[in-house]
Amino acid sequence: MTIPSYQEVMLPLLKFVSDGRVYSMRENYDKLAEEFQLSDEEREKLLPSGTQRVFDNRVGWARTYLKKAGLLESPKRGYVKITYEGLEVLKQEPSKIDVDFLMQFPSFVEFKTGSKEKTRDKPSKEKFTPEESLEYSYQALRDKLAKELLKKVMSCSPEFFERLVVDLLVKMGYGGSRKDAGEAIRKSGDGGIDGIIKEDKLGLDTIYIQAKRWQGTVPRPEIQKFAGALQGQKAKKGVFITTSTFSRQAQEYASSIDNKIVLIDGKKLAQLMIDHNVGVSTVQSYEIKKIETDYFSEE
Repeated sequence: MTIPSYQEVMLPLLKFVSDGRVYSMRENYDKLAEEFQLSDEEREKLLPSGTQRVFDNRVGWARTYLKKAGLLESPKRGYVKITYEGLEVLKQEPSKIDVDFLMQFPSFVEFKTGSKEKTRDKPSKEKFTPEESLEYSYQALRDKLAKELLKKVMSCSPEFFERLVVDLLVKMGYGGSRKDAGEAIRKSGDGGIDGIIKEDKLGLDTIYIQAKRWQGTVPRPEIQKFAGALQGQKAKKGVFITTSTFSRQAQEYASSIDNKIVLIDGKKLAQLMIDHNVGVSTVQSYEIKKIETDYFSEE
């Protein structure tokens, strides 16, 4: 069973509240998840931003659309109740309720088009809620940028790549100043170690770095060599950064040894560069706002 779209949720939601009781949205989420036989994994799946469950978001938008059509009302925040119009709709025994069905209600038409006049648009094929559409579009742009960024990194020299790694780690809060971190890298070069950087601004501990532009999959022996170099320095922590990927054996080895070795592959590297604005700049930003209900309280 896949997670139903918000349009597929509309009719079951209206039926669930058809007894006229006031229901909390939490009751709606749980009841509908049970009706659609969602697994725990499907129930817990989050939007790309990680701020809300996908299913809860879709139920929320189903509620919003039904309210805009006048089929539901909210006696208080977070609760819904069916209206007389909603009961009349259920008496028609519709096979489904979707955006096209709701376009018969002037209040919904005005909500969707800004006009009370129904437009002759093609049937709606909307699958995602507005938040989902925005977040998935953002994620697609981000993934495209990450691929372009990694390709650009691969075209740079090994020396530039090492400087890039330093810039990233400093932006992430490691290494104190950029000057200190850069000097630390240049002083290094001991067996399997490309650099040394402070773990914090006070220099209470150090992290050893291996930074490799790599075409193929990084195998286990490379991680073993790095681990051996750490032991030779009596070091406890290391970061192995590559533009490629790590083999399963390499990942298993890194997680099984006493030394703490963090593996960062090309995909993760690009995402971190985007997160910390290394080699990228902001072109446009959008804010999503909501009503501040406390502001309008007159109590």
